Amino acid sequence: MENEELRKRIMEQAQGALSMSIAYIGVVNQLFAHLADADSAAPTWLAKKTGMNADYVARWCDAAYAFEYLEQPAENTFGLTPLGHTFLDDQPGNLISFAVQSVLSAHMAERTAGLMRTGECPGEKILNEWETILPWFGPMLEHMFGPLLKSEVIDRVSVFSEVNAQGGTIIDLGCGNGWYLRAIIGRYPKLRGIGLDGFEENIEQAVRAAEREGLTNRLTFAVGDIYNFHVDEPVNIIAMNRSLHHVWDQKKKIFAILRDHLCPGGSVVIWEPDWPLEYRDLRMPDRRALAFQNLSEHVLGNHFLHADEIVAELNAVGLKPEVFSIAGGRDVVVTGMRSK
Repeated sequence: MENEELRKRIMEQAQGALSMSIAYIGVVNQLFAHLADADSAAPTWLAKKTGMNADYVARWCDAAYAFEYLEQPAENTFGLTPLGHTFLDDQPGNLISFAVQSVLSAHMAERTAGLMRTGECPGEKILNEWETILPWFGPMLEHMFGPLLKSEVIDRVSVFSEVNAQGGTIIDLGCGNGWYLRAIIGRYPKLRGIGLDGFEENIEQAVRAAEREGLTNRLTFAVGDIYNFHVDEPVNIIAMNRSLHHVWDQKKKIFAILRDHLCPGGSVVIWEPDWPLEYRDLRMPDRRALAFQNLSEHVLGNHFLHADEIVAELNAVGLKPEVFSIAGGRDVVVTGMRSK
C-alpha cells in the first residue's frame, strides 16, 4: 500500500511536468494567443495563422485538450478553457513563468546529468543553446518577480523615493528585458534609468517594451559589460537584480566598481535569492526549488548566496548595509549606501 501511494504521488508530479511542457509549446509559438483572438478555430487555421506545421499543431491541440487547456465546441474546432486563458501574456497573474521555468529546468537537468561526469561548468553561454527559451527568459522573470517588486520592494526600499525626490539616475546591471527598471521608472517620475545586459536579445526586448510603455524619454538600454561600463558622472542607484551571484567569483572587483560609480549618498540595491542558513529549511515546500536552481547554477559557474555574505562585502568597501527580507524569507534585498 505504501508503494502504491508513492507511485501515485510520483505519477501526479510527472503529469504536472507534462502539463507544463504542453503549455510551454503553446506559449512560445503563440498558439494560446491566436486561439484567444479567434475565440475558436480548427488546427489548420491555427497552423496557418502561426506559420507552424499543420500536423504538429493538430497533435498539440490533442494534447492541450487532454490536459484541459482547450475545449472542443465543435468537431475539429478548439477554443481556450479558463485554464488555457491563464497562459495569455496580457492576463494579470498569468502562469507563463511556470511553463517556461519547467522546460528550462528539464534542459538544465539534462545538461547537469552529463556535466556531472566531467566537472565542466560551461558558464553563461549555455543559455544560448536553447533558441526557444532565451527570448522568454526575461518575460519569465518579469512574470515571476514583477508582482513581488511592486508589492514588497518599490515602496519599502526607501532609496527609490529618496532619490526620486531630488531627481537622479539608476543603473541596472544585468537588466534582462528591462522589467525591473520599467517598473521603477514608471513608479517614480523624476528618476532616469540605464539598463545594461550582456545578451542582445534581452536589450532588444527591453527597448521595445520601453517604447510601448512610453518611457524612452527617461530610460535607455544598451549591451554592456558589468566589469567595464562607463557613465558620464557618478549615479545615485546601482541595481543588481538577481545577478550578483553570477559574478560572485569576482566579488572584490565588483564591489569596488559599485562603490566607485556611486555619487556621495548613493546606494547599491541588490536583490538575490536568500540561501538558508539552516540546512533543513531546504525541505520546506517553498524552498525546494531553490535547491534545484542552485544545482543548475553550478553549470553556469555560480552558487546562491546568503544575505550575510553580501553584507560583509558591502562593509568591506565602506558601504552601509540595510537588509530587507522579502517573499517570506525566500529572497532578500540588500542596500549599501555610500557616505555623503
